[in-house]
Amino acid sequence: MAETLQGKRVAILAADGVERVELEKPREALEQAGAQTEVLSIHDGEIQARENDLDAAGTFTVDGLVADASVAHYDALLLPGGTVNPDQLRVDPDAVSFVREFVESGKPVAAICHGPWTLIEAGVVEGRTLTSFPSIRTDLRNAGADVVDQDVVVDGNLITSRSPDDLPAFCDTIVAKFASSNSTQGEVTS
Repeated sequence: MAETLQGKRVAILAADGVERVELEKPREALEQAGAQTEVLSIHDGEIQARENDLDAAGTFTVDGLVADASVAHYDALLLPGGTVNPDQLRVDPDAVSFVREFVESGKPVAAICHGPWTLIEAGVVEGRTLTSFPSIRTDLRNAGADVVDQDVVVDGNLITSRSPDDLPAFCDTIVAKFASSNSTQGEVTS
């Protein structure tokens, strides 16, 4: 498994309020599989992490600005949750455009918990089967998604999970899917 993602570059798009474990655990799994990860954000310096949305949980160093990033430089995209994080991203035109271009490129995009909020704003969920934290499922349905309650859902190049409780399955799935170049739009597995 240590070489599964060797040579792959994964963008992690996050802002202040990111749920620490939803960035930290997937990043750890990706790096253990050999991927190079880079945290992109809407501002430079550091982003503030949270635990259960309420408690301060340290910071993450920002590696680059999403405004300066190119989809062509990455093999996959990770969108961690926390409620404040995607709420900030979905009102940033550069973040929304980056996510839209990533999904449209066919490269894998993984979102957990509230992360799909940015997918909604990017206009890429209509007709797709997804899961999320329960509180944003109505938003997904209103945007045209088919919402299911499963630990991990793969629909073509989109991979979604519900919450930190699903991190073991989410991490295993993103490593496998990010390593695979055979993802096809419209294929749904669970």
